[in-house]
Amino acid sequence: MQNIDSVASAALDLVYPRYCEACGGIADIEGRYLCWACLSNISVICTPYCATCGDPVEGAVYSRFVCSACNDNTPAFELARSAARYRGPVKELVHRLKYGSAIHLAATLCDIMVPCFDSNYASLSLDVIVCVPMYSRKERERTYNQAWVIADELSKRTGVPFWGGLLKKVKDTGTQTSYNASQRRKNIRGSFEVSQPDWCEGKRFLLVDDVMTTGSTVNEVAGLLKDNGAVSVHVLTLARG
Repeated sequence: MQNIDSVASAALDLVYPRYCEACGGIADIEGRYLCWACLSNISVICTPYCATCGDPVEGAVYSRFVCSACNDNTPAFELARSAARYRGPVKELVHRLKYGSAIHLAATLCDIMVPCFDSNYASLSLDVIVCVPMYSRKERERTYNQAWVIADELSKRTGVPFWGGLLKKVKDTGTQTSYNASQRRKNIRGSFEVSQPDWCEGKRFLLVDDVMTTGSTVNEVAGLLKDNGAVSVHVLTLARG
């Protein structure tokens, strides 16, 4: 059946070519909405980076490094890792996913995320994948949560179960684009709830989001899960701002 689906997909691509969602050219990667040129321009995050939050470090680092932000305020999560920098093709793909209803990009985006998962989390005994939730009014306006779309596809790729409804956002925090790290922490505090707190006891979570900037949001969610009995919370995002 998979071979039949592949042949059908290839035939459709010949008649109705896919276009690269990053540059608008022909998407010459079979079954994906990305071209090889844009794929090669993705800034994949490699070492060196902060051992805790995964924030890339400029220059040479010859020993284990923890950034000043993590030293000053130890995060609630165990580790955070991001697949690529939030620039170039990745920024365009995220923008189309968030604001252009491009949920068909889920598989293309997970192609970028899975290697990061494999190298950091595949050996862990994770119980469940969850995603950062959206405020209900905002989700109704958009009709979907982009983090949910990514997390659901990642679950299919990795075999780790996904529970999209475990977390709820109960406060509309608005856009945090212009806020610094301290302002983001204050603005996001108390914004989330767990729908079934007792279920969290003893569980190991992978928390997924599209973009991590200062880490305030994923840290708030991780802290909430820990307060409800989670053993560990690891974070994976597509991009790092």
